[in-house]
Amino acid sequence: MGKVTMKSKDAISGSMAELFATIAGNRYNIAQAISFEANFEKEKTTVPILGKTGKGNKTTGWTGSGSMTLHYNTSVFRQMALRYKETGEDVYFDMQCTNEDPTSSVGRQTVTFIDCNIDSMILAKFDADADYLDEDVDFTFEDFEMPEQFKLLQGMM
Repeated sequence: MGKVTMKSKDAISGSMAELFATIAGNRYNIAQAISFEANFEKEKTTVPILGKTGKGNKTTGWTGSGSMTLHYNTSVFRQMALRYKETGEDVYFDMQCTNEDPTSSVGRQTVTFIDCNIDSMILAKFDADADYLDEDVDFTFEDFEMPEQFKLLQGMM
């Protein structure tokens, strides 16, 4: 039997995704998203180990952060900034990202990000020379779940 390789049809299309945000009980389809990325970063401490010349690394926690680029055509996130400015009440919300390319054999993956909080956003902008306007929104999250996971590719195990 020859070497096992991934089939090209199993590469996930970058645009075959959905993004939803649940804010104050309202569920929004963030169809104006251009790109989305959420990151899990471990916090580690260096551990001295007797009898070894090197040190070990122990995970002591994690942080979640992300960014998204949106078409500049919604005020939903700016309304959260305005609410905080006027009342001092910060808004935490959930987001759900699903990737599903019907051509691929791996199926769907859905990740839900819990207690998201906006770090920064654009309040207003224009560019007379632009074909379209977009905006970057940075955020953190405090928890996540993965109710749907990609299936293993044929030959992975």
